[in-house]
Formats: sequence, C-alpha cells, structure tokens
Amino acid sequence: MDKEVLDFVTFCISSLAVHLNLSQRDVYKRLKESGILYGYIVPSYDVLHTFGSRYLMEDLTDYMKEKGVL
Repeated sequence: MDKEVLDFVTFCISSLAVHLNLSQRDVYKRLKESGILYGYIVPSYDVLHTFGSRYLMEDLTDYMKEKGVL
C-alpha cells in the first residue's frame, strides 16, 4: 500500500469515527473484520478518493450496514 492509499484509509477511519460517534480503533476493527477495508476501500481507492467527504461517509456507512457491522 503506498502513502496516498494509506493517507486515504486513515482519513476514512478518522472521518467515519466522527460521523458514527465511535472510536477510531472500533471503526478500524469493524472495517477490517468485515472485509470492507481490504476488499472495498483499498482496491477502490482510485474511485473513492474522488468522492466528496459527505458522500464518502454516506457510502461507507451504507456499506457497513449492508455488511452488518452497524
């Protein structure tokens, strides 16, 4: 994983933590265990990083709900 992707993952985790009122550790654990982190966020970086932050948070929250981690 290169620095740009790592920075994006960090942004997603910290933004989701604020958006969901959860700790960053909890968000990371949920994303990793559900497969969202390495099965969606990392491989879809090229597309996801072009989204606005509000839309990105909605997209990730919806996907977390679909996966049953919210």
